[in-house]
Amino acid sequence: MNSSSFIPHPVADAESYESLLVGAVKAGFPSPAEGVREKLDLVKLLVRHTASTFFFQVDGVSMVDADMDEGDILIVDRAVDPYNGCKAVCFIDGEYTVKRVEIGESGAVLMPCNEHNTRYKPIPVGPDNDFLVWGVVTYVIKKA
Repeated sequence: MNSSSFIPHPVADAESYESLLVGAVKAGFPSPAEGVREKLDLVKLLVRHTASTFFFQVDGVSMVDADMDEGDILIVDRAVDPYNGCKAVCFIDGEYTVKRVEIGESGAVLMPCNEHNTRYKPIPVGPDNDFLVWGVVTYVIKKA
């Protein structure tokens, strides 16, 4: 994700996120609740902090082993404190990227999650880097 494609979409800017949900769907035997409909508010379901939550679309393949494929939508919350092993949108030296954040005593390392592509290397973060964990990924919305 380079800085030219870094366009967060604030949750608060959307007019409506309501949709219809057609009951629960069973992955085993068919559901007896055919025809049951209820309103589903995706913001209430997926967003804890509306003012600090943004949507991003994944651009690239460095995180495929973390189930973040190109075109997926990330829900990123800036109010969530980063923690060891979290997936986060990070700002490092003028660029934005999404990586798994490994936090240790000597600092942080931004880890790609694509074992099949050796082009993606860990990015060590040191005192000379301009670095910020911009927000923590809380959900990934995938295309079927």
